[in-house]
This record gives sequence, structure tokens and C-alpha cells, in this order.
Amino acid sequence: MAKNEILSLLGMEKLLKRSGAPRVAEDAKEELREVLEAHADAVCAKAVELSRHAGRRTVKAEDVKLAAK
Repeated sequence: MAKNEILSLLGMEKLLKRSGAPRVAEDAKEELREVLEAHADAVCAKAVELSRHAGRRTVKAEDVKLAAK
């Protein structure tokens, strides 16, 4: 796994297969990882902003839910 990547390629393959893909190319797993990590980064940043706005240092599930909307 590369330095900046958190999600595993195996996890990406499992997600694609769970969605019905009989086979998954390596580049498809890598692309899905990039897309999901970019989306997760944006949601996380918004969740942190929401928790700070509420005067908390702890990010709660409600922050993540609101950030994902």
C-alpha cells in the first residue's frame, strides 16, 4: 500500500464484487480507492468543521452524517 492511501485494494475488490462484478481489474480497484478517498477527505473536513463550530474537539457521528449530506 502506498504512503498516502488508507483503503486497501482488497477492500475495493470486495466492494466491487459485492456489487455484482464477477472480475475486477487492478486499475478499477485503484481508481475506486482514489474516488472514495477523495470523497472521504471532503466529508471528514466538513465533519471537523461542524464539530469545531459546535465548540467540540471530538467529531461525532452526527457531524459525519451532516457532512455527508
